[in-house]
Amino acid sequence: MRDLPAFTLAGYDKGRGRLVQALWFAVMNTVFMAWFTPARVRVALLRAFGADIGTGVLVRHRVRVLWPWKLTVGDHAWIGEGAWILNLEPVTLGAHVCVSQEALLCTGSHDHRAADFRYRNAPITVDDGAWIAARATVLAGVKVGRCAVVGAGAVLHQDLPELTLHTADNRRRPVEEPA
Repeated sequence: MRDLPAFTLAGYDKGRGRLVQALWFAVMNTVFMAWFTPARVRVALLRAFGADIGTGVLVRHRVRVLWPWKLTVGDHAWIGEGAWILNLEPVTLGAHVCVSQEALLCTGSHDHRAADFRYRNAPITVDDGAWIAARATVLAGVKVGRCAVVGAGAVLHQDLPELTLHTADNRRRPVEEPA
């Protein structure tokens, strides 16, 4: 039986104090996610809050990032409309990575075996050239290999080797390297 009132944040480090967290939430929910905010301003805001962002990065509107200071994005990566980077732990996106519309990268989970439902979080890494397609979900502790594809609507709960396509029906097959 779960004892949800016993849940605590013991052992979890948000990485910044409450004032910075509150300021980020205010900025994210007003300016950062707005359709009228230029992409370059979104990148500047992420950097201002501690994200390590490469050159030529495109961040579209309605993108949510829980903690910018736990985000690293390589050169020329794209993050599409409505993507959600729920990064209780670090998320690293390589160069030329595409995270499509409404994709979810979720580093947080709970230990379903523990009565107190304690956190069981782990980082996510997406290597260079990989594509997380529309409405795909990548779960905690997963590494997406170089030029791999997580297909639209797929849920990825284990590492995906380079040059591999993972589809919504849990099939995997090789893909050709982009030209």
